[in-house]
Amino acid sequence: MKRTLKTAFLGLATAALLASCCSKKDAKAELASGLNPADFESVINGKQTALYTLRNNNGMEVCITNFGGRVVSIMVPDRDGNMKDVVLGYDNVAQYADSENSPSDYGASIGRYANRISQHSFQIGEETFELVPNDGDNCLHGGPTGWQYQVYEVVDYTGANLTLKMVSPDGDNGFPGEVTAYTTYRIQDDNTLDITWEATTDKETVINQTNHCYFNLNGRFEDVGTNMELYVNADSFTPSDTKYIPTGEILPVEGTPFDFRQARVLAEVVDDDSFEQIKNAGGIDHNFCLNTYKDGKGDDTQVCASLYSPETGILLEVFTNEPGIQVYTGNFQGVGRDKDILRKHGLKYPKHVSVCLESQKYPDTPHHPEWPTANLKPGEKYFSHCAYKFSIR
Repeated sequence: MKRTLKTAFLGLATAALLASCCSKKDAKAELASGLNPADFESVINGKQTALYTLRNNNGMEVCITNFGGRVVSIMVPDRDGNMKDVVLGYDNVAQYADSENSPSDYGASIGRYANRISQHSFQIGEETFELVPNDGDNCLHGGPTGWQYQVYEVVDYTGANLTLKMVSPDGDNGFPGEVTAYTTYRIQDDNTLDITWEATTDKETVINQTNHCYFNLNGRFEDVGTNMELYVNADSFTPSDTKYIPTGEILPVEGTPFDFRQARVLAEVVDDDSFEQIKNAGGIDHNFCLNTYKDGKGDDTQVCASLYSPETGILLEVFTNEPGIQVYTGNFQGVGRDKDILRKHGLKYPKHVSVCLESQKYPDTPHHPEWPTANLKPGEKYFSHCAYKFSIR
């Protein structure tokens, strides 16, 4: 009897192991992206990482890892019905985690503070908080160990939703207050990837979250993406100095290469060195002040920006309740040592291969009290919303 039970147990264990191996193999075959979920299984900072897949009834597929809350792939159909991956990234978690040799914030849920805070410090009342610099004298995307380099806790996961949790301790990269934050990804049947961020704090702090997807709607990452057409619903922008810090001005886009109120082909703009703002940044890396934000409130039912590929017919429309959107044209891709780094599917990325459309408070807002505030107090709830809707035009 004991032998029979032992044999049965071993048989079940072997079957379970084989089933596990087969499920990983099958999962790879089933993913439209071609990603292998096993390549995202690791333990980082003592926490388990994995790859999570969302699908809708139209065949759209989004893969996300809880390391940094990163969108790894977005598969959508082109005008011929062929599925295209439209976001840059890596095909394993090890490269995402190796920021020294594989730099980028591909697809990340950025926190605590997206974009830059000048001189790595800010004040709340009479108290000054010193942050950890990681961009010259500035603090970029929450510092060198920002949330994009941390493992989020998965608190809810279904076939169409994923909610991640981050608890950031008081003093994290110099920021005050213990913050509890939730990032929720929802995939909808109209081919929208809907993202919400919510957070609370036990001390007054600043928070400014965003998603950092690099979009190439051509679905070809080995070539530049400057054939794409960009629209931004903004009459003004915040110019920057040579260190990418806002000067404090808000200038009209009219009469400048930054006038995207009618869609423009990026090739007409990104290399225009006659415009100082483009020359300094090597392309576009600027905040646009959205017309969809008025009287302290953003209208996330209106399109705030769009990107279109005439090659595939894929149109991306962006919606947000935030006052600004950072447009970044991949100016550091394919430059210096970056040109030799292999990304997803063994590809090298050239300069201007992609466009980031990051909903946000304006950069360096803590130093500009006249701008929409990024401050969060105890008892308040931070809420930010961004939706990326894909269709064919």
